[in-house]
Amino acid sequence: MGVHETDVVIVGAGLAGLSAGLHLHRAGFSCVVLEAGDEVGGRVRTDVVDGFRLDRGFQILNPAYPAIRRLVDVESLRLGKFWRAVRVADGDRRSLLGNPVDTPKALRDVVARRYLSVKDLAALGAFTVRVAGGPADTIVNGDDRTTAEELRRAGMSARAVDTVLRPFLSGVFLEADLVTSSRFFQLVWRSFLRSAPSLPALGMGELPRRLARSLPSAWVRTGTPVGEVGTGRVRTADGDVWNARAVVVATDGSTAARLVDGVPEPRWNSVTTWYFAPPESPLREPVIMIDARGGPILNTAVLSEVCPTYAPPGSALVSASMFASLDETEVRQALTRMYGTDASQWEPVGRYEIPHALPAMPAPHGIRREITFGDKIHVCGDHRDTSSLQGALASGGRAARAVIADLRS
Repeated sequence: MGVHETDVVIVGAGLAGLSAGLHLHRAGFSCVVLEAGDEVGGRVRTDVVDGFRLDRGFQILNPAYPAIRRLVDVESLRLGKFWRAVRVADGDRRSLLGNPVDTPKALRDVVARRYLSVKDLAALGAFTVRVAGGPADTIVNGDDRTTAEELRRAGMSARAVDTVLRPFLSGVFLEADLVTSSRFFQLVWRSFLRSAPSLPALGMGELPRRLARSLPSAWVRTGTPVGEVGTGRVRTADGDVWNARAVVVATDGSTAARLVDGVPEPRWNSVTTWYFAPPESPLREPVIMIDARGGPILNTAVLSEVCPTYAPPGSALVSASMFASLDETEVRQALTRMYGTDASQWEPVGRYEIPHALPAMPAPHGIRREITFGDKIHVCGDHRDTSSLQGALASGGRAARAVIADLRS
């Protein structure tokens, strides 16, 4: 046991904590970042198994997120990009839907109007123009309702919602009723319009590793769970005491609610992601596939088509995410239906069951939530903003600015 001194103690080395630390470092303050896990990243981690890169749950990075561009050299991540389109599996048909200007191959299936009528296309176009135009604050400060209601108000037909938009957005929100905040939906849609969703060559875990490498190496201490937080004081589970001028709690929402009085614990949306190595790629396209018939798989993709570095040379890697914890046979059967090829012999590489994948954001949802709880104790994380990489990073920056204002006053 020991007693230590620093300007700011940050509890948690996920994206929010690392963002806060980097903002404070740039402002000239000393910090220590205490992380319970064995590596930085929180829920954004990548494991390497037999040469395959397995993100802990299917995740994507959108380089249009402002907070990412402020903190990281995005180009150095060597991003592989998804098409801004989806494959819609429906029996023997696998239609490609997307903007033909961006994905010309989608033109035939868009014109066929199997899922999106002329009226749907016009409604979606008008909604897209409205969301893309103007500052993001217009969305943040605008009226909020469920995403389902927003789609109805936009004029989308029930068929378009049930066969395309609900299957796609269920994989984004990790809930199928589309009760998620329409503010968040519009911000997500806006980000898709501005840049293609992507994967870093070294996996999603490379993002927090890059942030951590921008901090002095002595600042980040992994394997250091925190047992108690107070005004200007943090005690680790091992009994060490850190005295500081300010404390930032950047853990997940449930841990923050345990450590800091007054922080509400969020409800969580869960997901299970399987990874398989087929003998060859079942779809030679960097695209997300969804199920028009609402099958058990939320989405699936051949990640090695997006980023070849996700698999050893000559190999393929397929992800499949779902709400329920299905047995392996059921997952294989669903993949066989979606890809139209036998998945019964695909080699399983990994499986991640994540009960606390995303904080739920039912409407109405305040985007920039309170971050100050007590005297010089600040709380950040996606549960204080939006359940996204952007939300976590932006929340960390917001907490850091509050600390800087306190310390300089």
